Amino acid sequence: MFWDKVAGVYDLFVNVVNRKTHKALRQIVKKQIDPEDNVLECACGTGLLSVVIAKKCRSLIATDFSSKMLEKAKKNCMMFDNAVFSKVNIMSLNYSDNSFDKVVAGNVIHLLDEPLKALGELNRVCKPGGKLIIPTYMNKDRKGQTSGFASAVGKAGADFKRQFTADTYQQFFLDAGFKDVKITMADGRIPCAVAVMEKIDM
Repeated sequence: MFWDKVAGVYDLFVNVVNRKTHKALRQIVKKQIDPEDNVLECACGTGLLSVVIAKKCRSLIATDFSSKMLEKAKKNCMMFDNAVFSKVNIMSLNYSDNSFDKVVAGNVIHLLDEPLKALGELNRVCKPGGKLIIPTYMNKDRKGQTSGFASAVGKAGADFKRQFTADTYQQFFLDAGFKDVKITMADGRIPCAVAVMEKIDM
């Protein structure tokens, strides 16, 4: 699996190559988390967001489909006793309906064959009145052309199924039935748009 292979060097991308974006991204997500929250994080990777979520929430279940990514995330978050890590497929979450106050899925929607199915699962496990927090890299430039980043990582083995601008990303959620979708940009070398919306009845 591509993500198992890159787990050992992924933190170099997080902390060096795209440091400015990820610093802003962490702050944006951190502001969405409250001390009483029980949080589910899908596609946690090496713990880029897990660190700031665990520091602020009541409890965190961080999941990923890559065993190697999870190993790195555990090490990066070993100082927190309110976080657990589990190998879980975002397409079929093994959690009950209405279980979490906040559900986070970072930088994964553009990689999925069936993003609407995953979105349905994220929405299902979120509590009524809870929030979905879904950041994704913007892999199209302002002219709508595929970015150099998307082309490079695609050649490396990360298969991007969708390419978004901030506007088309917001529209993706509106078309799925969500209301009042707020988009906040984390700017940097490879910008990231953070979509925040409340759970809906699907």
